[in-house]
Amino acid sequence: MRDAMDHLRGLLARHWHAKGRETQIDGLFLSHAEQPSDIMRSIYRTSFCVVLQGSKISLLGEQAWRYTQGQYLIASMDLPVTAQIVEASPDRPYMAFSLTIDPAMIAELVVELEDASPAIERGPLVIGALDPSLLDPLIRLFALLDTPRDLPVLAPLIRREIVWRLLNGPHGGSLRQIGLAGGAIARIARVLRWIADHYADPISIDELAGMAAMSAASLHRHFKAATTLTPIQFQKQVRLQAARRLLLSETDEAAAAGFAVGYESASQFNRDYRRLFGQPPRRDVSAIRKDVTADLEV
Repeated sequence: MRDAMDHLRGLLARHWHAKGRETQIDGLFLSHAEQPSDIMRSIYRTSFCVVLQGSKISLLGEQAWRYTQGQYLIASMDLPVTAQIVEASPDRPYMAFSLTIDPAMIAELVVELEDASPAIERGPLVIGALDPSLLDPLIRLFALLDTPRDLPVLAPLIRREIVWRLLNGPHGGSLRQIGLAGGAIARIARVLRWIADHYADPISIDELAGMAAMSAASLHRHFKAATTLTPIQFQKQVRLQAARRLLLSETDEAAAAGFAVGYESASQFNRDYRRLFGQPPRRDVSAIRKDVTADLEV
């Protein structure tokens, strides 16, 4: 297992230095940092996140999850997470990656399971130890970055294998809840994904409750239990994260970014932005550009 981990770290480091965080594989993101980070705020998509070296703490509300070399975190829905890289150095940099998980694939594979333990509705984040059986498909997935013509055919097959092995692992019961169409976790996850995909649009609590097949009171209770936020608070965080990305990549105008993500008042946008990120938009973006680790989401 040590040789396989070394191989995977080598692949990640090489592709990180060549291309950075983004990869040609949809939903595969890399992280590499040579020093501990400041507090990072982001929306975790439904995903499988693996630390290959170093350590990180992710917080949802007041609950903390620390995962280190050889461990993974599964996020079973889109979640507003506060995180910090706590172990990293030039000699032993923090290395990690995240791979998004398609709930439809989980639902499809669950049907193939035999003698499976029932899906248990647990918290939206869970940590486990990386099983040796996962290393081979992960290495093959990373290797595809060197053969782009193979990606459309082989990447979906390898992703399917990875999800299958996770479903059959010790936390398979937690993972299966993502594919349970009638479970509360899956229904809240649908609402979260809709808000994340339509963050600039006005939202109606009654419409969201209908989407989840719940009463408005039940939606509010389950939503807050899963995310520690109300739907309106979650939408605000998604909007502010999107505005931050716009300011980093497309525009230097804070007001324009605020209007683009659905705000109707520039002053309200500035107040909310400062409340979430601790600084006004321009100052915050300037600080991020000086410290690239501040925008990591893995």
